[in-house]
Amino acid sequence: MRADITSLFGLNIYTDTGTYVGKVADLVLDVDERTVRGIAVSSINKDIFDVTSKGVIIPYRWVVTTGDIVLIRNIVDRFRKPAKQEPEE
Repeated sequence: MRADITSLFGLNIYTDTGTYVGKVADLVLDVDERTVRGIAVSSINKDIFDVTSKGVIIPYRWVVTTGDIVLIRNIVDRFRKPAKQEPEE
């Protein structure tokens, strides 16, 4: 698949189960290997990512396809913090 890198900027990112992840802010390139290594994501869905930063970088290998949106594998469970357990009495 070939596409201009700039065509990805600003695209919405969704998982393959339809969960909004964020927007493409930038790409991480490996110049030596001539590959895209990751996607810098802004406007992240705070329900998925438990981080204090404004964005995250996700591996490009998670990308399923690109077009009007970027579709990635379902990663929601990888980043959600575990539910707090009530202390036992």
